[in-house]
Amino acid sequence: MFGLFGLAFFITICGMGISLLAGVLRLAVMSLPIIINTVEETLNQVPDSWRKSSYALGQTIFLVVLPVALPGLLTGSILVFARAAGETSAIMFTAAVISTPNLPNSPFSAVISLPYHIYVLATTGTNPDIVVPMQAGTSLVLLAMVLGMNLVAIILREKTEKKLKI
Repeated sequence: MFGLFGLAFFITICGMGISLLAGVLRLAVMSLPIIINTVEETLNQVPDSWRKSSYALGQTIFLVVLPVALPGLLTGSILVFARAAGETSAIMFTAAVISTPNLPNSPFSAVISLPYHIYVLATTGTNPDIVVPMQAGTSLVLLAMVLGMNLVAIILREKTEKKLKI
């Protein structure tokens, strides 16, 4: 569904063609509701008395509310990036090609993404002795990348929570 929306809107209506920019915009549109909900829930968890006391002391939201909400905001943002890294359909329809001889040199260049590379290997590979190890290696890289991003989210959250407790 996300990929088809990106194909219909960014490729057909906006005329961007299959490009990095179309893929990035599609992932941004897909991630926006998650980011909005994360920010809203995190800011609502800050006690109302802290907000009122910051107003009474003449301090801004930036000095009281946002530092308290920072762990949740960081975690939500990094988890959205991790989800976008593993997204296949949005990239497959808007940004990815089966192969390209060069690295992208502009936002309007097509790219090869890890999830789409795994898909291409699974559907077009004719020699399993060569294709299966490539699929496994690409899957391992993608898995390590997503797990690494989630680990960074956990570590950042823990560090900011410890900083706030002191």
